[in-house]
Amino acid sequence: MRLQLLIGTRKGGFIATSDPARREWSLKGPLLKGSEVNHVAHVGDGRLMLAGKSGWWGPAVQISDDGGETWREPGPIRFEEGRGHSVERIWFIKADPRVPGRLYAGVDPGALFVSDDRGESWREVPALTDHPTRAKWFPGAGGLMVHSMAFDRSRPSRLLVGLSAAGVFRSDDDGQTWTPRNAGVRADFLPDKEPEVGQCVHHMEMHTQQPQILYQQNHCGVYRSDDGGDKWTDISPGLPSRFGFPFAVLPRDGDTVFVIPEESDQVRVTANASFGIYRSRDRGATWEKLTRGLPQGNAFVNVMRMAMTVDALESPGVYVGTQGGQILASRDGGDNWEVLFNWLPPVYALETAIAPQ
Repeated sequence: MRLQLLIGTRKGGFIATSDPARREWSLKGPLLKGSEVNHVAHVGDGRLMLAGKSGWWGPAVQISDDGGETWREPGPIRFEEGRGHSVERIWFIKADPRVPGRLYAGVDPGALFVSDDRGESWREVPALTDHPTRAKWFPGAGGLMVHSMAFDRSRPSRLLVGLSAAGVFRSDDDGQTWTPRNAGVRADFLPDKEPEVGQCVHHMEMHTQQPQILYQQNHCGVYRSDDGGDKWTDISPGLPSRFGFPFAVLPRDGDTVFVIPEESDQVRVTANASFGIYRSRDRGATWEKLTRGLPQGNAFVNVMRMAMTVDALESPGVYVGTQGGQILASRDGGDNWEVLFNWLPPVYALETAIAPQ
């Protein structure tokens, strides 16, 4: 078994590979050199997909079936003629574990696409694009995007998405209809502080054993839902700020989660010039600051929404990529940290996968 760390950056994609000890790593890349790569995804059966944007050719996806050695471009992700929208950026690709071959792609401007042939062809999910509240959606600093997806294995027709800046939306009928699920989530930047829609979700994840439990890092706090998104509880107390971008949940223990608070929406660097990664082992009831191996003075670090991930090994690995081009790793669930790679381009997204033999 070999572990892959899939890396999307401002100037291309990279694949880092290690044995299970995670002490010796090799680095391949850049892939799609010079282009922005928002996500490198493992979508099952050894297939990798890369979501990128060229300054000349615009957004596109690439597929590799040989561990990243060769790539090809499948059918495009685009709106049909007359829809009045165009794809500005492909943010995130994720396989639906309940339906073999089904993938979803979140794009700017606030839309979702689906493939039922492992990414070879794509079609829009129009009910989300045409949601009656769309006039109240607006782009955040990164754009108007679908960037998070959660699949409830116990409910085959349920799908949740996080949309910046519009909030969490849930479908219970395979995407035919969508309902906002933002009760209890603040939008301090709006006149109505708890609107139906308009909240800026930065990252949403599902508990890995109990799918009714959801987590999100929001523009205005960290939240947990215990009922599939119907209501949200503020779990920010104990953190140095309410603002941050990434969120991660351990695959073997969905009660253990990680966030990286930043000073504020006006000052988007780690709080108090200290690089602190915060861990909760009790679903956000309490938090501890992880610092061993991380700089605690003059550390002005920015970590993007998809730039923290975890692996599923028994002693879990946690990985963080910064806008300074560093990738830091812990092999013991966050207790100790070291620099894995330095001087990469600004890191947009990280994901782990098991490499094909």
